Amino acid sequence: MKKVQQIVAMALLIGCTFSSCKGDDDQNVSEGGPNEVSIIISDALWNGAVGDSLRKKFAAPVEGLVQEEPIFTLNQYRGQLLDDDIKHGRNIIFINQGDGLKLDYRYKQNSYCNPQNVFTLTGKDIPELIEAVQMYSDEIIRTIKQGEISRAQKQDIEVGLRDTTYFINQYDLSIKVPHSYRYAIRNESFVWLKKEIQGGNTNLLLYRVPYVTLEKDRDMINNIIRMRDSVGTLYIHGREPETYMVTEASYSPSVFMTGFKDHHALETRGNWEMKNDFMSGPFINFSIRDNKNQCYMVIEGFIYCPSSPKRDLLLELEAIIRSTKFL
Repeated sequence: MKKVQQIVAMALLIGCTFSSCKGDDDQNVSEGGPNEVSIIISDALWNGAVGDSLRKKFAAPVEGLVQEEPIFTLNQYRGQLLDDDIKHGRNIIFINQGDGLKLDYRYKQNSYCNPQNVFTLTGKDIPELIEAVQMYSDEIIRTIKQGEISRAQKQDIEVGLRDTTYFINQYDLSIKVPHSYRYAIRNESFVWLKKEIQGGNTNLLLYRVPYVTLEKDRDMINNIIRMRDSVGTLYIHGREPETYMVTEASYSPSVFMTGFKDHHALETRGNWEMKNDFMSGPFINFSIRDNKNQCYMVIEGFIYCPSSPKRDLLLELEAIIRSTKFL
């Protein structure tokens, strides 16, 4: 069975060159929902320690969500069942085990269609496969996430974008915001865009703050919380009097130092709540150091959709935010 599985995988890689990637353009487009990953692995490995290791890494809870959702939706297929539909998945991971194999990792783009990520992890036995998962899972996750953001950005372009002139004049930047987002507030110091969805809405905020707002006493986490709470108190109000958005006190947000193109930035993920009300949801905040204008450019996305999964909605917001280009 091991040899058959290896032969099938190799045949598919070779066959793509001469058949599945040579058809009409529509046939070459990858398919699947956001954050879906196909794992080609035997039932025995999937139901054992190797499968547990894969699920622990690739189906771990998304950072910043109170209600747990996996990073990726995993679909397992046996190698001998790999058909055209599976080959057109956007993200595929092959797990190959055999006596003649050694611990190895390979990555190839657009093997069967475009865009597509194909990863192969090999090992002679179960301990080596588990070691391969441990060694290369972070790189695989990072690559898949980048691909999913690019896909989401392409979809935004296809549905149509808002005119970027306002953002250029107001903030010295361009950002690809879909037409479906409407201005809720727009003034000289603050922008709030909102998109209505079934059961709630997704939102974007843009504003500037001085360096000291986030860098005072080097207390970045609490400074970000205070910044968010002051903006929410001023601008983001509920339906009832004396209700306004704040950072959820019972769930400490996660803050990461990161790069944003050629700028330094702070990425914050957490949950918001409506003070004196029962509304709440996740947020993702990028505070980007804008040396040209001597400030932090803050771009935040937040979601209110209590009855629906939020992982893919956060992906859409992150894709919009990451489309930002400073001029």
